Amino acid sequence: MTPAPTLTTARLELRGPQKRDLAAFTAWVTRSERMATVGGKGTERDAWRGFIAGIGHWQWHGYGFFTVAERRTGMAAGRVGVINHIEWPQPELAWHMFDGFEGKSYAFEAACAVREWAGRSLGLQPLISLIAPDNLRSLRLASRLGAMEERRDVVDGEKVIIFRHLSHDDPRAVKQAAEAIA
Repeated sequence: MTPAPTLTTARLELRGPQKRDLAAFTAWVTRSERMATVGGKGTERDAWRGFIAGIGHWQWHGYGFFTVAERRTGMAAGRVGVINHIEWPQPELAWHMFDGFEGKSYAFEAACAVREWAGRSLGLQPLISLIAPDNLRSLRLASRLGAMEERRDVVDGEKVIIFRHLSHDDPRAVKQAAEAIA
């Protein structure tokens, strides 16, 4: 369905979006309280459009959101990847974990793998993350990844803090990736 490679970490498989992932994505978009920090809850139609746009992102840019699936169960746990929408200042390392899969360090593990892949395979570095000031979990994750606040801005009509990530070949990022992927 997409040209996405499959990345494997200690506990996760990161793969391109598949039809079977639409239900989990739709549940997140339409019911998750976490949507408040990424533009608000949407409708099933919004979810469909977002899901299809994610597939198109891979076709247009050659990168996009990976579906994060637990290796043990195969269940879709969220999305982590590199996106670059029309009004974005540059490619972004982004993450969304579905309800019930937060607090397991899956986003950290997947983000380490994606950062390494994007730098090594695509030459995309150092990436940024656009995070709403009230998205405390994402702010903590960016900090844990070693990202530093670069500036505050308004992107796509939303106030964001722009974080700059470590380059994939920074010794701290290499160590994180080795631990996450092992």
